Order: sequence, then C-alpha cells, then structure tokens
Amino acid sequence: MARNPLHYHVYVVELSQRVWDEPGFRRANPDYLFGQPFFYVGMTGLDPDIRFDRHKAGVQANRFARDYGVRLRPELYDQFNPMAYEPARKMEVELARRLRVRGCGVWQA
Repeated sequence: MARNPLHYHVYVVELSQRVWDEPGFRRANPDYLFGQPFFYVGMTGLDPDIRFDRHKAGVQANRFARDYGVRLRPELYDQFNPMAYEPARKMEVELARRLRVRGCGVWQA
C-alpha cells in the first residue's frame, strides 16, 4: 500500500532560556532581540507529538530540542500540516526565517 504523500509536518519546539548559554546557539542568532523566545524548527514524517517525544528520549534527536525543549507550539505550525515532502522542507526554512525576523532565537537543522 502506498504511503499518503501528504504525511510530512513542520513543527516548532519552544526552548528553555538556558539555550542562550550555548555558544553555538548564540552564534547562529546574531540578530536575537532580548526577551524574545527561543525555538527549534523541524520537519518530520511523524506526528509532531511523537517526534517531540523522540527528541526528548534522545532518539534521532537534535541536542537543543533534547536538552532544552519545553513544549510544542502548535499555534505556530498547525495551519501548514500535513504537506508533501518538498513543501514541508521549504516551509521548515520559511518558518524559521519568520521567527528570526521577529527577533526570536531559532535553531533549524
């Protein structure tokens, strides 16, 4: 049976303020505005809730999402999901860009 081509999701994880202590995260966010939130933006073929749980469990995890992930922020991504692979890949980059323009600290793999 063929897999539904619209099974990809973008997702946003809110990160703890402690992530700002990471030199690599700081270098990746030179335009961060003090007081704005921190996020990890990703895409997955899984449900975002399952993917977040996998990050926290250390399974194919981004270290910032694993160590500093607080919760998912579905209000920032639900309207885009689900999508085909290529639109999801592009939306991941665009969503990270939109958050950076607002002065947020963002890690996007």
